[in-house]
Amino acid sequence: MGFPSSITLMIFLSLASLQALNVESQVIKSARLLDLVIRDYTFRSYNKNFRTGKLHRINLPANLSGIQVDTIRFRCGSLHRYGAKIKEFHLDIGTYVHPCTKRVMLVRQNLGSNWSSLYYDNYELSGYQLISPVLGLLAYNVGRTGNTTIPSELGIQAGKKPITIDFSSTTLLNTNSGIIPLCASFDQDGKVTLSNQARHRVCVAKRDGHFGLVVESPLMPLRRKVSKWKIAIGSSIGAALGAFLLSLLMIAMLVNAKKKARMEELERMAYEEEALQVSMVGHVRAVTASGTRTSPIIEHYEYRHPPPHPPAN
Repeated sequence: MGFPSSITLMIFLSLASLQALNVESQVIKSARLLDLVIRDYTFRSYNKNFRTGKLHRINLPANLSGIQVDTIRFRCGSLHRYGAKIKEFHLDIGTYVHPCTKRVMLVRQNLGSNWSSLYYDNYELSGYQLISPVLGLLAYNVGRTGNTTIPSELGIQAGKKPITIDFSSTTLLNTNSGIIPLCASFDQDGKVTLSNQARHRVCVAKRDGHFGLVVESPLMPLRRKVSKWKIAIGSSIGAALGAFLLSLLMIAMLVNAKKKARMEELERMAYEEEALQVSMVGHVRAVTASGTRTSPIIEHYEYRHPPPHPPAN
């Protein structure tokens, strides 16, 4: 390696270290960022004392207290032929890692009660409550000891039998009797998959990832952060809709008032046309009757002659 290449590598490593320190000094709000920070601490601890097939505990700084991390190294062929057991995770025979050239580092995470709440903010869990700590299993490519290259993340794929995750030894956050928990699988694309338990407090999976136990909680939906632009758009739409409905109400009231005034005017005109006529008799206003009065009828009586007087004697 030439002198310019060495300088370039040193600058790159310095920038990477500064970036890692900057991330660690900030509050971690992303589940993906937390995985990367745990990966960096795991490989900083990786040295020649790491024996293949032996579980090692990773010491984390104070700002990541509550998280338990264990790691173990395998040869890819051995993992496929014999399987493995890493704390709560059991990988059966036939499990393989892709793409894997020679060795693989498996990293097991127990995020505890505090850091598991990070998944409330990064995943849609409305209507469900997480009752177990989130357990994670990830795989990384392993090079030579002291290699400064960033390890690439690998995929774990189950064979004929799935990967089992046993939550029996974990402390549940809520143990309501009569409620059967569901298994939650948290994918890197932000999706959550719910499934039934294989048996009591045991879940199964086909690949690596993060897992937990949840129960349905319809009366206490989990909090979900709503972005400010969604609130602004919703408020604008609500205000526009309210103004539109108010304008329709005012128009309807105006039309109704005009109709009412028109009806009153027609009734008044009709009443005046049917009223008695008034005329002037000299200097006096007098009411005159209409020409439809009843005409007088002349009654005829039959005249009868008086009876004759009797003759005088």
